[in-house]
Amino acid sequence: MMGGMSAVSAPAVRPDLSGRDLTLDLARVVCVLFVIVVHLLQVGIGPGPDGQLVTSRPAEQQPWFTTATWIGQIMPLFFVVGGFASAAGWASWTKRGGDATGFIRGRTVRLAQPALPLFVFFAVVLGAAALLQLAPELVSAAAVGAGSPLWFLAAYLICQALVPVLVRWHERAPWATVAVLFAGVVLVDVARYSTGVTEIGLLNLLFVWPLAQQFGFWYRDGWFDRRSVPTLLAIAAACYVVLWVLTSWGPFPASMLEGLNPPALPLVILGLAQACLLRVLKPALTRLMALRAVQGFVFLMGTRLMTVYLWHLPVILIVTGVTLLIPGAAPTPASEAWWWSRPIMFVAVLLVVFALSLLLVRWERVGALGPAPSTAIVALAWVCAFIPPFAVMQWFLGLWIAVGGSLLLAASVLLLRHRGFAGPVGSTGSAPGASSGSAL
Repeated sequence: MMGGMSAVSAPAVRPDLSGRDLTLDLARVVCVLFVIVVHLLQVGIGPGPDGQLVTSRPAEQQPWFTTATWIGQIMPLFFVVGGFASAAGWASWTKRGGDATGFIRGRTVRLAQPALPLFVFFAVVLGAAALLQLAPELVSAAAVGAGSPLWFLAAYLICQALVPVLVRWHERAPWATVAVLFAGVVLVDVARYSTGVTEIGLLNLLFVWPLAQQFGFWYRDGWFDRRSVPTLLAIAAACYVVLWVLTSWGPFPASMLEGLNPPALPLVILGLAQACLLRVLKPALTRLMALRAVQGFVFLMGTRLMTVYLWHLPVILIVTGVTLLIPGAAPTPASEAWWWSRPIMFVAVLLVVFALSLLLVRWERVGALGPAPSTAIVALAWVCAFIPPFAVMQWFLGLWIAVGGSLLLAASVLLLRHRGFAGPVGSTGSAPGASSGSAL
């Protein structure tokens, strides 16, 4: 034992959880686990008619898939829950004397640092594949699939950078803030669909996800707590009716997955419905989180949530590749045996990701950062962290994006952590003590 102290002489100190909404910790973990499940149903790799390996998306070929996305698209809920955590983190940070520069610096490094080893991994693997002249179509398809979750980093970096401003607006004029963000969503969608220029929709990164985050601020303020269950269910039902109208007679795709990037109005409506349903389920989730085993699993997952999210798709591809090498271990995608193999694959992927996290968890642990650099340095570091996932979202993952992303993320982490860039304690960019809590 450290310092020669035994467990008897140094009893463990349990953290005070009395003021914490544990159901949100559970919701955050369930969201990530559900993303893994969805991707396990979407990734199909097996032999084609000519015996060569081909990729497919079995779940999307099913007649029920579009309807299932109205329930299974849980990313809006993730931003709602993230909004709650961000507002709480900002309140704690400012209470200790922190400023916006220090907060954004802490949140940025908590996103950039875990992403750095992943981009380096992609750069090495894709570089080796190019040197070995492996089948470019298969390599490209695998890279596109493995990099698909990285859009989240770009969107979340925007939301985190806006927290200081949006919390202040929320405190002063909560309804007006929601109205302004909602109007921005609508105006961007009108411009996008009236002109047919899809890229205009990228402006909604500034409105859709921040608005979902804003619902998290309202959740923390108790607005959803003050609504009765019938009222919350009625709001959720109305949201789904609006979704049906928007996708049936509006320009929006019926699939909530197809309409993910660029984001659009249906994701806002879905996020509000999910926030209402989360509050309805709160009593049941509270009872579930009272179980020590559930608490332990959720807290363990919480310490490496970014690692699990970022690495689960590469692990899915690796585990799938291993099964292809074992005779009879890889059923034909979309076959009955393939569907039955998904629960086994889920457990296998989770175990491998957890094993991998033992090596990578130090990249997720930021620790104390000390005095913050100047606002200009933090802004530059934020841009360096934002460009790689945004590039993946727009042009998909490839060798040069992986290499460039590795360099930019390394620069971001260096700028944010290097004490040589820090100003004197008490200066405009100073950060008291350790950085704020988990970015997720």
